[in-house]
Amino acid sequence: MALEPTYLSAIRQSYDTVAADYAEQVPRPARLDPMSRAMLGVFAEMALASGLGPVADLGCGPGFVTAYLAGLGVPVSGVDLSPRMVEIARRTHPELTFSVGSMTALDAESDSLGGILAYYSTHHTPPEMLPLIYAEFHRTLAPGATLMLAGYVGNDERLRPTQGYGGHPVSYESHLLPVEQLVELLGEAGLVVTARGVQELETARKRTVVTLLARK
Repeated sequence: MALEPTYLSAIRQSYDTVAADYAEQVPRPARLDPMSRAMLGVFAEMALASGLGPVADLGCGPGFVTAYLAGLGVPVSGVDLSPRMVEIARRTHPELTFSVGSMTALDAESDSLGGILAYYSTHHTPPEMLPLIYAEFHRTLAPGATLMLAGYVGNDERLRPTQGYGGHPVSYESHLLPVEQLVELLGEAGLVVTARGVQELETARKRTVVTLLARK
């Protein structure tokens, strides 16, 4: 049996550790800024209109965004690497389906998904591993289906925080890549970016975030 990459172990352990505080502190979708809510609405409308199959919320955490999409009528389930996050999601939203899994090897048939949401869930992935994840997105999406990818971007920055939500110790890294690099990597995986939105968030540490819509 192949050993799990150390970055995946670090993500799982870190989010298991901070899960309870994360679920308490992370903003609910209804409290997001108007553009973020609008992009989620656009994605939901596209997924519903396509009729190509169910949607997977990958890196779903405690399931708040999964539930938001479900409230818009989207047939959606959540997947997260952290068993503790999945436990919280199942308890909070018992009417929805959540499972423990990795983006590197999704438990889904090829061409079976009508949409994929990766909402602030890929920035812990080392850049050299993104092609593997994007290839899994491409494999599992139905032809014509849409991926929504949202997250932090930067000038090829590598962050190594020591504490996470609630002040708990974490061991993951964050990789903030340029928008154009993400677009290029998606294109190489066969996912064509059809729309992009860039925002400068006024937070304690000013961050640039991007939302990309891409079609298989």
